[in-house]
Amino acid sequence: MIAFRPNSARDADALLQVWRNALDASHEFLAAEDRELIDPLVAEYVASVDLTVAILDGVPVAFMGVTGQNIDSLFIDPVAQGQGLGRCLADTVDRPTTVDVNEQNGPACAFYRRLGFRVVGRSDHDGEGRPYPLLHLRRD
Repeated sequence: MIAFRPNSARDADALLQVWRNALDASHEFLAAEDRELIDPLVAEYVASVDLTVAILDGVPVAFMGVTGQNIDSLFIDPVAQGQGLGRCLADTVDRPTTVDVNEQNGPACAFYRRLGFRVVGRSDHDGEGRPYPLLHLRRD
C-alpha cells in the first residue's frame, strides 16, 4: 500500500537514493562529472526543502517538491514506477501547473505528455548553464 506524507529530516538519505536510482534509469545523457557536482546539491535539497514523499512498505520510493503551481522536482525509484505514483503526486498541484524537464529524458517527457502537459518553451541549457536542454511544460 502506498502512503503519502510530508518529508522529515530522517528521509534525506533515502530520498537522495531515490534520486540516484531514478537518474540511473533515465539520465544516461548526464555526464559523470556533472552528476558528481549535482549530487551534493540534491543531498542538501532533500534535507532542507518541504517535499511530499510516497512510502511503499515503509520505505520512501518517490518525492515531489512544489513551489506555488510549479513542480520543482518529481523523482520515482524505478522499483515503484508504473504504479500511478507520479500521476497521484502531480495531480495534487493546482492548475495551471508548470514543470521543466530535461529534453533528453524521454521517459519523463512521455510521462508529462500523458498527463496533459504541453511544451510552451525550450531552453538550450539547464538552470545552471550546463548543456542539457530543458522543455518548459504547462498543464491547464
